[in-house]
Amino acid sequence: MNKFSDQFNKDQLINEFKEVVSDAEALLKATANTSGEKIAEVRAKAEKSLNIAKAKLADAQDEMLAKTKAAAKVTDVYVHENPWRSIGFAASVGVVIGLLIGRR
Repeated sequence: MNKFSDQFNKDQLINEFKEVVSDAEALLKATANTSGEKIAEVRAKAEKSLNIAKAKLADAQDEMLAKTKAAAKVTDVYVHENPWRSIGFAASVGVVIGLLIGRR
């Protein structure tokens, strides 16, 4: 369960990070016509930071995708090796969900 929580937190972090990157890009576009040496310096630094952040985001997504594929493969192997145990687990989960829905 903890791994699922960590995965959810990573997904949430990536989504929030994408929003920040999008907002930063919009800010850079909005100040594109503003002149001045200091503004140009700040824009250049922001663009460099933004490019680094995009690269790190892409790496994080690739890592998360690889881990997800690995988990799916391990699950697939387990289910093929233990079909009756997997069926019993799925049935148990179905019963619990049915009981919870039936209470409403």
